[in-house]
This record gives sequence, structure tokens and C-alpha cells, in this order.
Amino acid sequence: MRYTTLAAALLCAGALAPAADLTGFAYFKSSDLKGYEQKLAPKIDKDKVATQNLDRYGNHLIMVAHREGPGQVEIHQHTADVFVVQSGEGTLLVGGTAENPRNTQPGEIRAASMKNAESRKLSAGDVVHIPAKMTHQLMVEPGKQITYFVVKIETPAK
Repeated sequence: MRYTTLAAALLCAGALAPAADLTGFAYFKSSDLKGYEQKLAPKIDKDKVATQNLDRYGNHLIMVAHREGPGQVEIHQHTADVFVVQSGEGTLLVGGTAENPRNTQPGEIRAASMKNAESRKLSAGDVVHIPAKMTHQLMVEPGKQITYFVVKIETPAK
């Protein structure tokens, strides 16, 4: 009888709570993420980048990107980016003015270059948050590479 009372007390206290609803939960092991460098390298396109979408959850998308050369200048009108560098190194240029910007799709602007940007060196373990509408460009020197986990967060249009 004591054990039934103890179990009831623990259940009420949450210690023996029923399994939680894990809808929307995702777990990506560090070793699996590190493997994307090798998985994506053979898929590099003309822009020296390869990406793999991992999943979409409501207002955000998670993916992995691998670069072996400089990217274009990007401005996402309604999307913030969070980068978690997995391997390699690069230089992130942020906050400058895009030169000769062009719309590539709704809410997305690209350019070949920008001026007056801040520069940040990136390497494994670094985390970067780039808000929507901020001009940015990831530069990778010849012979180098960078692989990074990305969270793209859709922001409300203003």
C-alpha cells in the first residue's frame, strides 16, 4: 500500500510524469553535423557552395552549408540567419552597402560586392546572428573551406 501512495505522490509531483509530446523536437549529433563537410563537398555548385536542408519548423528552417569560396552579398528582407561554424574558417563581412544590388526572388537581394562593411573572422565553434535586412557576405580564401549549421528565422514583415 505504501508503494502505491509513493507512486501517486511522485506522479503528482511530476517525477513520474507521462512521456512528453515531442512534436517538433529535433536532435542533431555533433558527429553527424561534422560529417556534412564530406557529404556536401562533392555537391559544390558554381557559386562554391552546397547546402542541405534538415527540416522546417513553423517560422524557421534549419540547414547545413559548406563553402569553398566567397559567397555573394546577401540581404534577406524577412529572414534572420544564425550560423554555428562546424569546421574550417572564413571572414564574414556585415553591415556594408551592397553595390549594384538585384532582387533574385521575393525578399532576397544579392550583389557581387559591398563597401564599408565590418569584418569578422570565423572558425569552428563561433556563432553569429545576422538580423533580417542586414547586408552580409561570407568570404572563403582559395584552398580553404567552411561548414556551418544555419537557422533561418522568418521575421514578420514591417
